[in-house]
Amino acid sequence: MNVIRGFMQTFKYLLEDKVTVQYPEQERPVRERFKGRHALKRYDNGLEKCIGCALCAAACPADAIWVEAAENTDEERYSPGERYAKTYEINMIRCIFCGYCEDACPTEAIVLEHEYRLTFSDRRDAIYTKDMLIDAPPPGMPDTPQETEPGRYTRSIPEMEDPL
Repeated sequence: MNVIRGFMQTFKYLLEDKVTVQYPEQERPVRERFKGRHALKRYDNGLEKCIGCALCAAACPADAIWVEAAENTDEERYSPGERYAKTYEINMIRCIFCGYCEDACPTEAIVLEHEYRLTFSDRRDAIYTKDMLIDAPPPGMPDTPQETEPGRYTRSIPEMEDPL
């Protein structure tokens, strides 16, 4: 009797539509809120958005991000601020794709994109460097470092007024 019930259950699902996707020939679109591979963004003028503040590294619960900052000069300008990320590395083996780095970034430089195909042949391949993460400059815009006119991206701090 149990054998007949088992066959009935099998035949019931035999006639339904299949839900299996034949990956990689067919790919399902990812959901809008999916958090995949990281990307470092640029401004429209080609400068990098990352200012090397390392807030993303501080917010990362898995300690997967390493940021080393350096000073910008007018001869070699990478970002509009005083500093830029000289070294930016993410260990994708340690990353838990929580999105805290994206939330902590004041310039919206780090974004978790929709790319989910991440494979590594050894541990060194799992460390994504700045060159691997940064987007290409917009068409017609120069890559970084750029030479800028002196004082163009420096901000002067206004004098504090006496409240009395």
